[in-house]
Amino acid sequence: MEVGRMNELLTAEFEQSASVIRKLDTASVVKVADAITSSLKKGGKAIFMGNGGSAADAQHIAAELSGRYLMDRPAMAGMALSNVVPITAIGNDYGYEFVFKRQIESICNENDIVIGLSTSGNSENVILAIDAAKAIGATTVSFTGNGGKLKDIVDIPVIIDSNETPRIQEGYFVACHAICGMVERNMYGPKAVFIDRDDTIYDDVGYCSKADDFNVFDYVPKSIARLNEAGYLVIVITNQSGINRGYFDLDTLNGIHDKMIKQISAGGGKIDDIFFCPHHPDENCSCRKPEIGMGLDAVKKYKINLRESYMIGDSDRDMGFGERLGCKTIKVTDDFTFKDAVNRILDH
Repeated sequence: MEVGRMNELLTAEFEQSASVIRKLDTASVVKVADAITSSLKKGGKAIFMGNGGSAADAQHIAAELSGRYLMDRPAMAGMALSNVVPITAIGNDYGYEFVFKRQIESICNENDIVIGLSTSGNSENVILAIDAAKAIGATTVSFTGNGGKLKDIVDIPVIIDSNETPRIQEGYFVACHAICGMVERNMYGPKAVFIDRDDTIYDDVGYCSKADDFNVFDYVPKSIARLNEAGYLVIVITNQSGINRGYFDLDTLNGIHDKMIKQISAGGGKIDDIFFCPHHPDENCSCRKPEIGMGLDAVKKYKINLRESYMIGDSDRDMGFGERLGCKTIKVTDDFTFKDAVNRILDH
């Protein structure tokens, strides 16, 4: 076969895989991450199981929890029911359909979460183990394709919209990797307060182009210091299209931000980082609020626990950014200031 034609076949297969992944139900993936987090916080463990390729995937994902995914942090209780000794012993003595059920009966408790991986959704040994876990009171999860019984009996089904085994495995592996990242951040990531700049912590003059025109509200440094003391990262997220509009350059913006940092520092506060979007709205970039590109960069850099984080701003764009990122949001007005927003967070 000619190389060109082979390349087209590969491109088509990659696109098919990507299409399946794009259709993943993010709500069910988040539910699984939250359920694993809840289990671990109660002293439970995440127990994975599957057959063949799914067994290998179960081992891999369990290892991401007990070892590490992207963060250096304490080990988390993840395990896979794929040890050759109990599987062969139980299979020999009782039958292969019981190899997971017997292990669940021996180690599972009500604080655990039990995750079955089955491309067909009909693996009898996984179904029997899930039934046993439900009888114990554990939370149950399945990763399957469109078919089978398993998805109908668990607490949280994650359904990969395909009937092809490779595509199903690719889909639930991507979902499981995303879950590992969320669980790490939920358990050990720092919490943050993302803050808008203009009309949130200073009185906007409209495309501020001189450091002399920039002064934070007098209550801002102490309010930020209180967030620092409470363990929050404080990260400024600001649209600055004035750069691409030609109103000021990057050196000017850096000078303004240097002044902001010094004013806040003089009052005892600390800005941990600043992310800005320089693009014109017509550029349709992925970073200008309410798009979440700046937030994703911050999460990647600091491994932020979004469940415990906030976005404070004065506009619907800011609120949309925070909501889409997965934060709690607080909108400031003339009558409800940044200081009031910080009080709400710390009094919560």
